[in-house]
Amino acid sequence: MEVNNISISSAQSNNVSRIITLLGSVLVALSSGTNYIYSAYAPQLGARLRVSHTQQNIIGLAGNMGVYTSGPVWGRIVDHKGPRIPLIGASICLLVGYLGIKQMYDDGVGSAATVSPLHLASLVACSFMTGLGGNAGLGAAMNTTAKSFPPSARATTTGLVLSGFGLSAFWFSLLAHTLFPGDTSAFLSILAFGTAIPMIIGLFIVKPVPLHPTSSHTMVEGYDSIPTGEGIVFVGEAQVAMDSEADVDADADSAPLLPHEQETSSYQASLPTSAVKLNPPVHLHRERSVGNKDKDALPDIHGKRLWLTPDFYLVFMIMAICSGTGLMYINNVGSISQALYAKTHTVYDDVEAAKWQAAQVSILSLGNFAGRILVGLISDFGHIRLRIPRAYCLCIVSSLFIVSQATAMIVSSVETLWVATLLLGLAYGFLFGSCPSIMIEWFGMAHFSENWGYLSFSPVLGGNLFSLMFGRYLDAHVPVQDARSSLGTRVLSIISLGSRELPSEHQCFDGKACYLGSLQLTLVACIISLGLSWRAGIRDGQKIKARDASVGV
Repeated sequence: MEVNNISISSAQSNNVSRIITLLGSVLVALSSGTNYIYSAYAPQLGARLRVSHTQQNIIGLAGNMGVYTSGPVWGRIVDHKGPRIPLIGASICLLVGYLGIKQMYDDGVGSAATVSPLHLASLVACSFMTGLGGNAGLGAAMNTTAKSFPPSARATTTGLVLSGFGLSAFWFSLLAHTLFPGDTSAFLSILAFGTAIPMIIGLFIVKPVPLHPTSSHTMVEGYDSIPTGEGIVFVGEAQVAMDSEADVDADADSAPLLPHEQETSSYQASLPTSAVKLNPPVHLHRERSVGNKDKDALPDIHGKRLWLTPDFYLVFMIMAICSGTGLMYINNVGSISQALYAKTHTVYDDVEAAKWQAAQVSILSLGNFAGRILVGLISDFGHIRLRIPRAYCLCIVSSLFIVSQATAMIVSSVETLWVATLLLGLAYGFLFGSCPSIMIEWFGMAHFSENWGYLSFSPVLGGNLFSLMFGRYLDAHVPVQDARSSLGTRVLSIISLGSRELPSEHQCFDGKACYLGSLQLTLVACIISLGLSWRAGIRDGQKIKARDASVGV
C-alpha cells in the first residue's frame, strides 16, 4: 500500500511538472516568433537611417535566413544536449540583436546621406541574430513538450506551443503600440527584453519530464504525432521514448496516420513497376502495431537519394514560391501600409501611420495562427473521411495565395488592406501546416528532421528573390529630389503633391502603384504553384496506390 501511495504521489508530481513545462514552453514560443514583426518597424528604421527599400529587405531577409538555416544545427543540439544551451543562445541572440538594432536606430546617421556600409552590415548581422535566437527558443520549447507528454496528449500540447509562436507578432505589436504608440525606440526595447527574459525564465521551468511506461507495455523509440510549423524540425528524434497503448483500433478510418503504439522493423522492398518509373528505388519502413497487424508502410528517402528524387523538387518549388510570396508580403506590409496611407491622407501622421502598420502585423499573426490550426483539421478530414490525398491541400494553399495577391492588387486604401493581409496570413499558416505531413508520407519518418532541414532552404530562395524584387520596384517609384534640379521643377513637384507632408524622402506616396508590379509577378508565380500543387495531388494518389500494393492491401 505504501508503495502504491508513493507511485501515485510521484505520478501527481510529474503531472504538475508537465503543466509547468507546458506553460514555460508556451511562454518561450510566444517570445520566439518576433521575426514576423519586422515590417512593424522597418519603414521607421529605413527613414531614420536613410536606407532604401531594397536595403530594408536585405535586413529583413537576414532574419529569415537566421530562422531557416539554423534549424538543423539547433535541432541537433537540443536532441543531444537538451533545451538549456538553445535557451541560453536564444536569450543572448535576441537581446544582442534587438539592442543592436535599437542602438543604431537611436544614433541615426547625422548629416550623412545614408548609413555606412559597416553599419548596414551590422544591421544585417543583428537581424540574423534575432532569427537565430527565435528559432533556438522555438526548438527548445517544441522538443521539450513533445518529450514530456504521452501520445494521447502530445499533439494537443505541441499545438498549444505552436499557437504561442503564431501569436508572438500579435502580442508584441499590441503591447508596444498600446504602451508606446509611435515610439520605435521603445518598441525595439520591448522586443529586446521581452524576448530575452522569457528565455532565461525557461531555463528554470522548461525541462523534459520523463515518461514511465507500465510494466505490461514495452517502451519503444520512434516518432510521434507531427505538429505543424517551422519548429517541427526539432520534434521526433529517436531519443523520444513513447508510451505504448494497450488497445489497438482495427478500424482504418479511426487509426492515426502514424500509430503511437508500434514496434518498427524495416525491410527493403521494390515498388510496383509504375512507381519505379517515377522514382528511384526506395527503402520502405513497414510499421506494425502491438498486435503485429500491418498498418502502413512509409518510405525512407534521405541524403543523396532525396536530391535525386523528382518529387522532392516538386514540393521544394511549391514551398519556394508560396513561402517567398508570403515573406515578401510579411517583410513589406509596413511599407505597403505607409504607401496607401500617404496616398489617401493629405497630412502624414507618424503615430497614426504606425497604428495601421501594427494592425497589419497583428492581423497577419492571427491569420497565421488560424491557418496552422485549420489546415490540420481540413487535411485530416479530407484524408481520413473523404480519402483525398493530403497533397491536394497544397491546392488550397496556392489558391489562398492567389486570392491574397489579387486582393492586394485591388485594395486602394489602408482601411481595407486588412482583407489581403488576413488572406495572406491564412495562406502562410496553411503552407507550414500542410507540408510536414506530406514530407513524412512521401519521404518517411526515419530521417524527417534532415529532410525538413533541406526543404527549409526553399523559403530562403523564394524569400530572397521576391523580397529583393519588391524592394527594387518600390525604390524605383520613390521620388528623387536632385539637388541640382531647377527651381521650376521643384515648384511643379510641390504643386503635384499639394500640401501633403511625407514621412521621408524614401517614401513612395503613389498608393498601390508603388508595388503593383511586384504583386503581378507573385500572382503569376502562385498560379504556377497551383498547377504544381495539382500535380502533387496526383502524385500523392499514385504513391498511395503503390504503397497499398506493396503491403498487399
